[in-house]
Amino acid sequence: MKRPRDTQRTAVYDAEALVRTMFDRADERGLRVVDVLGSQVTLPVERKFASIDSVQDYVDRVLALNWVRSTWTRAATPIHVRARSGNKAAHYESDCATIAVPEHRNGNAWAFRELVVLHEIAHHLDPSDPEYPTVAPHGPEYVDRYLTLVGEIIGPEAAFVLRTMLLAGGVRLN
Repeated sequence: MKRPRDTQRTAVYDAEALVRTMFDRADERGLRVVDVLGSQVTLPVERKFASIDSVQDYVDRVLALNWVRSTWTRAATPIHVRARSGNKAAHYESDCATIAVPEHRNGNAWAFRELVVLHEIAHHLDPSDPEYPTVAPHGPEYVDRYLTLVGEIIGPEAAFVLRTMLLAGGVRLN
């Protein structure tokens, strides 16, 4: 069976990049209040990671949360975190339940952050059979899982900002 086309991939990545930039600028300026389409929102703190081991510890803790385990059966399947060569993207490997993240390069560790790691965990929690996927990797079902994780773990303000940027970019939600 062929996986449905991933027509939302670019729009999801673009929205996520905008949100990451908002968090970065808030950190740089020390001002956590941002304007989002006419609403003032106080951004919560987004966790950053120092190493592959700290990302692994975070992933293990997220999967161990009671509400995560009761919401998604795949949370019982452990995720392995490994370093990824290159610096362009993080990704999830469904065949071996592995998240690959680019390590620090030239003082840049863009993927060692909560939004990126939750993005990859949301892929892992897809309830469909990885051998016979029935939904697109960044389709509405995925976006719902991602927004739920962001809202419950980083905070509802972060989920609001992400949802707003996704909708502004034309992403379909559940």
